[in-house]
Amino acid sequence: MAAPPLVYCLILNTNRRDDTLECLRSLHAGTYSNYRAVVLDCGSTDGSVEAVRSAFPGVEVVRLEENRGYAGNNNVGIDLALRRRAEWVFVLNEDTVLDPACLARLVEAGEQDPATGILGPMVYHYDEPDVIQSAGGTLDARWEGAHLARNEPDRHHFLDPHPVQWISGCAILVRRGVIEQVGRLDERFFYYWEETDWCVRAAKVGWRILHVPAAKLWHKGVQRDYRPNPRVTYYATRNRLLLLSKHRAPAIAWVTAWTQLARTLASWSVKPRWRHMRPHRDAMWRGIRDFLRGRWGQMPG
Repeated sequence: MAAPPLVYCLILNTNRRDDTLECLRSLHAGTYSNYRAVVLDCGSTDGSVEAVRSAFPGVEVVRLEENRGYAGNNNVGIDLALRRRAEWVFVLNEDTVLDPACLARLVEAGEQDPATGILGPMVYHYDEPDVIQSAGGTLDARWEGAHLARNEPDRHHFLDPHPVQWISGCAILVRRGVIEQVGRLDERFFYYWEETDWCVRAAKVGWRILHVPAAKLWHKGVQRDYRPNPRVTYYATRNRLLLLSKHRAPAIAWVTAWTQLARTLASWSVKPRWRHMRPHRDAMWRGIRDFLRGRWGQMPG
């Protein structure tokens, strides 16, 4: 009987010791055995490295020399996984907790069809364990992204694996062949929209993107009342435009994007009730300016 495929699980960490340990405990308690966990640590000062090595001596810890964002930092782990002959790479946020069968069900679904290249679990809110955060992502004709069933109670209306257009970056399983064909994460994005770009690139060359409802995971980072900070507004603005430009999105997508940005900037600048959004307005302006200048990577300052 053939051994199950080797999966490398990559977990980024920056001063999130307790979250990373909880994530590793859930991974360790899982039913899938042929995996290797790698913690990619970006300059933590909270004892994360020592705590991981003490609690999980079998987990490899890689100290990152610089912060290259979600995309660049994960690429360090992706390169390592490919050198170690991983058949699948599981990019995982440190603030996630896996159901024991999560990884096994993802791999099982992926192995059933060699054309399936990227898979993701059912993601729930950590603080509302039965409320869906993402059942996979969609991109409409205007290239507006949305999470399926976001903030809906799970009424089991998703039962079988189903195709989607992108997978939430908090937990994304990618076949080795996808990475070899379309490349790693695009480091220009740094943070935000990079997983969507990865999925779009894979789908363009024929890979299937699949959401697997039976694989369950809970994510702490985005609550129902999530309010992003201005840095997120910057990346969301710049990188949405980068995605449209990179993939030569149709005119309707550009018209929609620029119209929405203009309306939002006007509201945040003129209407007194949005005065508290001035830092977001400034971040949005900066995101637009950096897109037009072709400035990528980490937000200045």
